Amino acid sequence: MSQNHALFARALNLMPGGVNSPVRAFQSVGGEPFFAVRAEGAYLFDADGQRYIDYIGSWGPMILGHAHPSVIAAVTRTAADGLSFGVPNPLEVTMAETLVERVPGLEMVRMVNSGTEATMSAIRLARGFTGRSRLVKFEGCYHGHGDSFLVKAGSGMLTLGVPTSPGVPSALADLTLTLPYNDFDAASKLFAEHGDSIATLIVEPIVGNANLILPRPGFLQHLRELCTRHGVILIFDEVMTGFRVGFGGAQVLYDIRPDLSTFGKIIGGGMPVGAYGGRRDIMQKVAPSGPVYQAGTLSGNPVAMAAGLATLEALKEPDFYPRLLASTERLCAGLERAAADAGVAFTTNHVCGMFGLFFTDQRVDTYAKAMASDSRQFNRFFHAMLKQGVYFAPSAYEAGFLSAAHDPAMIDATLAAARVAFKSL
Repeated sequence: MSQNHALFARALNLMPGGVNSPVRAFQSVGGEPFFAVRAEGAYLFDADGQRYIDYIGSWGPMILGHAHPSVIAAVTRTAADGLSFGVPNPLEVTMAETLVERVPGLEMVRMVNSGTEATMSAIRLARGFTGRSRLVKFEGCYHGHGDSFLVKAGSGMLTLGVPTSPGVPSALADLTLTLPYNDFDAASKLFAEHGDSIATLIVEPIVGNANLILPRPGFLQHLRELCTRHGVILIFDEVMTGFRVGFGGAQVLYDIRPDLSTFGKIIGGGMPVGAYGGRRDIMQKVAPSGPVYQAGTLSGNPVAMAAGLATLEALKEPDFYPRLLASTERLCAGLERAAADAGVAFTTNHVCGMFGLFFTDQRVDTYAKAMASDSRQFNRFFHAMLKQGVYFAPSAYEAGFLSAAHDPAMIDATLAAARVAFKSL
């Protein structure tokens, strides 16, 4: 019997859906998930001994590749002295110094344990700082599973949200306004009508949770101008893009200064981590300096700080991001050629180290276009690639990730598999 199947059967009796995070269950693509037992470089190895070229990288953190020697060494060395102290440790100070030095929008920072913690804390801080209650978010942007974020927009340009998950109080939904991403006019209209009651606008500067959608030229600048004009706190959710699309994140790439930013994934090097930070006058409202309360037993723990610092140190190499971009471009261009040769409607979006796959003949720059792509074709493609040992995200609505460990030979092997997969569709 397959070990993967046996493990999933056991898990189904013990965990909701057999998993600890929904997308892992393969419900979107069908079939059963595999269980990873080891990872190295760009490869995952499952319980049945199958090797996969991995284009998820633990959903983004593994920008150096799995089990990178310098990261493992830093974790091992630090863990030998203790896993957590419950008092300040030197590495969290070094991490704060590194983030403030490398991200122009950060003047102060607070470490937490996950991206969800970071976004929830940033929203609370923005509301406490402004004395306002309303939140603006965008269709297709995911900011963790906090109640205020589990709201979807209607079909209009300006729609009060309704809960999309049982357990979300309607009162919170009433305080959440939603906008279509990349729509200048909708944003202007919303701020003209509600700007004085909005505490904060939170956005993934590059959407990575409706597959990958890039901002239209000037869109992020437009949001910055609207927030400044109306006294609204602009939050960039860079949990995914931070240090992924460049050293410092999307705000460096697009030269925008948000008021607050959230980070995770890469700054923990694969360990559980999150952070939020920004303007000094706002961050000084956080307890114990100010009245906005937030705390965490394991926040800034030395093992996560060591893994993150080792990762960030490796990213300082001057050719790191150009090489990562070149690999991303090689993969996406090759996939598009393979699809065209097979007569399959297909396109990609990409930015340094991130990519999106869409089964459509349209350029995808909105949430609606992403949702209109052919998910059934994607599901068939996913399984055809998995059968050949290539692991893409098990959902048509998730971005993919490359690492420094994805060398040209691995990308060529991926493209060879893709040619077979596209022809099978």
